[in-house]
Amino acid sequence: MARKITVLGIPFYNTKLQEMVSELTDRIDSQQKTFVVTANPEIVMKAYDDPSFKAHITQSDYITADGIGVVKATEHLKEPLPERVTGFDMFQNLLERGNAKGYSLYLVGGTEEVINKTHKVVRSSYPNINLKGSHSGFFETTTERCDVQKAIIDSKADMVFVAMGSPYQETFITEILPQIQKGLFMGIGGSFDVLSGTVKRAPLFWQKLGLEWFYRLASQPTRLWRMKDLVRFYLAARKEAKR
Repeated sequence: MARKITVLGIPFYNTKLQEMVSELTDRIDSQQKTFVVTANPEIVMKAYDDPSFKAHITQSDYITADGIGVVKATEHLKEPLPERVTGFDMFQNLLERGNAKGYSLYLVGGTEEVINKTHKVVRSSYPNINLKGSHSGFFETTTERCDVQKAIIDSKADMVFVAMGSPYQETFITEILPQIQKGLFMGIGGSFDVLSGTVKRAPLFWQKLGLEWFYRLASQPTRLWRMKDLVRFYLAARKEAKR
């Protein structure tokens, strides 16, 4: 099986959710440093437009297909991507694994209200996880940002989840990776909003239909302006498929 399938210049890891979670767990157990990017069509188009951002995400160990659009873009291939491997699903599964194994954890992202709620959920639902620290995704000064990055480095946490949205979360992670010896680092967008109950995720029925994006749009009409990247991705991927 081809381990990587390229879509518009982005090498996606060819895997399923549970396989990915198991592989990441093995890497945490063996104290390997691991950087994971969860990429939807919007992120692919950011990389398509911005070579510096593409350089950030392609230095990762794994890029998974967070959006159904990415999976569908490979349907014409002899060996297409089998399913979405989303940031939230990996986040939730890895919290469960971390609770069973007693992993340490650091969380960065969301508003002050969201990160506080997320902190409480982790404490109550995953009591065996060693929560080393948490911080919102907003920094008043460069010094504050650097202090949080230093705290993450010093924590030597087994798992670090950064929920700032792209490209901010990937940039934040790549800035500190050279100073890290071990641990899993993953950008997970709005996952803290969902875990904390601030935002409701689409029902499973919508997810299975591949319409989670539409549910989110209907729930948050302000996301409409972001739909242009879905259209651009569709047209660019279709053009690539015809080559």
